[in-house]
Amino acid sequence: QVQLVESGGGLVQAGGSLRLSCAASGRTFSMDAVGWFRQAPGKEREFVAAIRWSGTRTYYADSVKGRFTISRDNAKNTAYLHMNSLKPEDTADYYCAATYYSSSYSKATEYRYWGQGTQVTVSS
Repeated sequence: QVQLVESGGGLVQAGGSLRLSCAASGRTFSMDAVGWFRQAPGKEREFVAAIRWSGTRTYYADSVKGRFTISRDNAKNTAYLHMNSLKPEDTADYYCAATYYSSSYSKATEYRYWGQGTQVTVSS
């Protein structure tokens, strides 16, 4: 079992930055990857970014490439999502998730464990 807790969300003006954290506990030794997803009201949950837990391979949605950066600190069992140049359309609840095996990191169904989410609101 793995527990994931997100933090760092809040209210920010357009063009600003936020860093989200995802603290993992439990059986993290064999995690394959940690991903970030987001969901706005009335919309489907969408992929944001993912990073391999062993190695440095990263994956990004086209909508955030060049603006968001995913990183990790294995010693702290924490993954991060650094968000720059935020836009109002980035407003959503952000979730981190962990998978132990995946052939497609952009699919939410590939992830077994999920955090409770943290809200990000970007004002105009």
